[in-house]
Amino acid sequence: MTTVKFLTEGKRITGFDVSGHSGYAEAGGDIVCAAITSAVRLTEATVNDVLGLAAAVKVREKAGSVSFRVPGGLSDRDEHAVQALLSGLMLYFTQVRDEYPDNIEVLEA
Repeated sequence: MTTVKFLTEGKRITGFDVSGHSGYAEAGGDIVCAAITSAVRLTEATVNDVLGLAAAVKVREKAGSVSFRVPGGLSDRDEHAVQALLSGLMLYFTQVRDEYPDNIEVLEA
């Protein structure tokens, strides 16, 4: 099972950790893992490459984990954009969880 843990400080999402393999199918054919990976990559590319911010991202392929941390000191505009994106990501993962409850869990910490 894949676990997605969103980290929060009050109402602000400060990052997320993704770990584990969904177990839906074998590697290369696992649509749940593909959906999760795609969403994480889109989020990282949007924050770092499109918005030009410096979110910290650690990928541990052997462990099957990714950590993403929002940088501090953002302008109001950038903070709003990042929070909207991460809120959408949380909603998306919740929808995936509702469809594949044996393969992904979504937590807030």
